[in-house]
Amino acid sequence: MGITITYLIITVYSVSLLLIFFYSLAQLNLLVNYLGQKRKNKEAPKYNLLDPKEIPFVTIQLPVYNEEYVMERLLDNIAKIEYPKSKLEIQVLDDSTDESVLETAKRIEALQETGLDIQHIRRTNRQGFKAGALKEGLVTAKGEFIAIFDADFLPSSDWLKKTVIYFKDAEIGVVQTRWGHINRDYSTLTKIQAFALDAHFTLEQVGRNAKGHFINFNGTAGIWRKECILDAGNWEGDTLTEDLDLSYRAQLKNWKFKYLEDVETPAELPVVISAARSQQFRWNKGGAENFKKTVWSVVSAKNISFKTKFHGVMHLLNSSMFLCVFLVALLSIPMMYIKNTYDHLGWIFEATKFFILSTIILFVCYWFTYKSIQGSSLDSFVDYIRIFFTFFSVALGFSLHNSIAVLEGHMGKRSEFVRTPKFNLNNIKDSWKGNKYLATKLSPNMILEALLMVYFLFGMYSAIPLNDFGLFPFHFMLFLGFGYVFFKSLFARA
Repeated sequence: MGITITYLIITVYSVSLLLIFFYSLAQLNLLVNYLGQKRKNKEAPKYNLLDPKEIPFVTIQLPVYNEEYVMERLLDNIAKIEYPKSKLEIQVLDDSTDESVLETAKRIEALQETGLDIQHIRRTNRQGFKAGALKEGLVTAKGEFIAIFDADFLPSSDWLKKTVIYFKDAEIGVVQTRWGHINRDYSTLTKIQAFALDAHFTLEQVGRNAKGHFINFNGTAGIWRKECILDAGNWEGDTLTEDLDLSYRAQLKNWKFKYLEDVETPAELPVVISAARSQQFRWNKGGAENFKKTVWSVVSAKNISFKTKFHGVMHLLNSSMFLCVFLVALLSIPMMYIKNTYDHLGWIFEATKFFILSTIILFVCYWFTYKSIQGSSLDSFVDYIRIFFTFFSVALGFSLHNSIAVLEGHMGKRSEFVRTPKFNLNNIKDSWKGNKYLATKLSPNMILEALLMVYFLFGMYSAIPLNDFGLFPFHFMLFLGFGYVFFKSLFARA
């Protein structure tokens, strides 16, 4: 190995480690904010819904696309929302291209006969995908406030009463609620997804919101002030995460976001890894697209503090951390050989401690978010240790897939908005087999994931002749992670 290549590997490896460390420090700061906010009980002005004069008009938008398995459940649930019918409108923004359209139309007609103001809105094309549907619905929306639910979400009947009241504060543009998970315990895959989402919806959303840093509307289970949407420039379909895009444009315009950790909105997690893949790809590529689109506006903004800018940049870089993790993983084996070849470079390997410290910080941060939902008993902590390292391994296994998404986002490669298939499954006895929306083609990335599984097996083997076992646990987790993703993708097909 040439000395030039050696120094290049060391540089990329070290920079990636430092970026991961800075990210973990940002998470630690959010934990401090989170714990501080939990001790506060701020009173905010609220609408008095007992006074007919204060009840605002609300439009509920349901953007759907080929949702045969969950449409009946969705519509029946939304019909149970407790709110004066004279002040409520429901728009079913249906871009479907299959026979689900007919069943949806029949169900909507039945609900209309009950006196519910519910409209079936169809477009001739899917221009702008979800963002385009929301924008078109907004043209005829009668509501002063716009609640949005994806097809797999099941808000409680009193959801509007718990959320719309906060808009009495004229500066609030969005109220976002915490996602719940109706099928958390369906499988290891759903437990891992729930674990990651819980961390976002506690540590990150509360931690940022507590100090006035930018947070994001999560695409669903939230409610917008219509004036805020229009003032921020309306929905745009030029990124795969239109929710993050509009959120930042709104907050740069000085609109405030209100996050309600105590209001849970249950939803269904993807139960098949191909569905999780498509969701992860969309979220991570969209994050990178929004970094490219928005970061300069954040950095150059005159109306926000340096600390808010820092957290904004780290937030927009969230998905890019997968690329840093993947580079650290990929280069860790050459680094072992460099360490054992060039004795005078041994001091550089102190940088590895940054990764260990980053892992410890995340372990502590995630424990506080986990116990807020699952409890803090000894049994809960033991379960936490198990799920944390399972999550860590599988996240490493997704690092190639998500890194490709991030690179496409940064390079500006456009791609279609691929929806996440819904299943309407609640327990392990329910089967996803036969779901017609599932992708049956194997991902070409799978070949690389299989090779990486072998690569990190080689990394574990290399520890023996080199007598260097410092990275053995890391390579073992990488081996398990890529093995899990590969074999689940290989065998979990409809």
